[in-house]
Amino acid sequence: MNAPVIDRAATQRQTLSVVDCDIHPAMRSPRELDEFLPARWREHLKVFGEHQRQGMANGLMHPRMSLGAARADAFPPGGGFAGSDLDFMRAQHLDPNGVEYGVLMAMRPNGCDERNLELGAALCRAANDWQIEMWVKKEPRLRAAISITPEDADAAVAEIERCAAIPGFVQISIPPRTAEPQGRKRYWPIYAAAERAGMPIGMHVGGLGGHPSTGPGWPTYYMQEHHANMPGMQDVIISMVIEGVFERFPRLKVVLVEGGFTYVPALGWRLDKIWQKMRAEVPHLKRPPSEYIREHFYFTTQPIEEPTTPRHLGEIIDWIGWDRILFSTDYPHWDFDDPRFAFKIRLNEEQKAMIFRDNAKSLYGLQ
Repeated sequence: MNAPVIDRAATQRQTLSVVDCDIHPAMRSPRELDEFLPARWREHLKVFGEHQRQGMANGLMHPRMSLGAARADAFPPGGGFAGSDLDFMRAQHLDPNGVEYGVLMAMRPNGCDERNLELGAALCRAANDWQIEMWVKKEPRLRAAISITPEDADAAVAEIERCAAIPGFVQISIPPRTAEPQGRKRYWPIYAAAERAGMPIGMHVGGLGGHPSTGPGWPTYYMQEHHANMPGMQDVIISMVIEGVFERFPRLKVVLVEGGFTYVPALGWRLDKIWQKMRAEVPHLKRPPSEYIREHFYFTTQPIEEPTTPRHLGEIIDWIGWDRILFSTDYPHWDFDDPRFAFKIRLNEEQKAMIFRDNAKSLYGLQ
């Protein structure tokens, strides 16, 4: 898994500027967060540690996740974790790949999975300040996502309102695996705050809701675990649409990050068929579910499912909408997508510009 990627010295530079909607920054060490945490919580972590919703959550048990799932060549020459050195990120990714803007998705530190909600809120606030001070202020091409604690709606709303006033944030990060389905009204104050701030919700695969990753329980093999990310994203769509989130918040946008997208047409067809027969149960839905999906959801490209017949991928995007697909690399992870080789189908110039750059610039308000 941890194999070096293409030797860039022997290849041509990316010519079309891109907006990368999934870059993972890392800390050089856990101590890097100390300056952003109050003394109370620094002491708490030293004495008690974290208390997340899944036992051994930080013990990345699969080989794929060893060393933070990073590319072997992404570790900085000067030491530190992959993604922790801004200069090296510039030299290896931002510059040669023509990244005009990059949206940070900070996986650690992560307070959204904490059972201790006060600690979770403090970790999210510290992570947000860390992103701005250590990354966004130092690199004008980078933008950040607001980390929040979805299980504490009041704290989440307060953090959204605080960060929305800080230049550099472009979306709100919520894990797709939460304690309850995303459409439940306990999360609606967060959606209201997102709508007021004019920011989309970004849901990157993962999160520890305290439940097994599949309905019947924990899977046997990692292949099952890895695939469970996709039906988890479908659950997000189904819950938010059917429970009426978008009737209540018609301007809300949701970006599903690293969860695939070729399932979307079939999901829309099935929901529409069920809605036709059971619409009396959900009178709050005024239109077929597929219409809400088309209007409110965006999908990042990495990892792209690749049909045996390449043209089928284009037909799928025709249904979803070419304006709903956002390019992403997942840098610095081992399954990174190089922008020169991300699509096996031939894109015309308009399609390429939309996916690689213009859709994201429009959604995130990037000038």
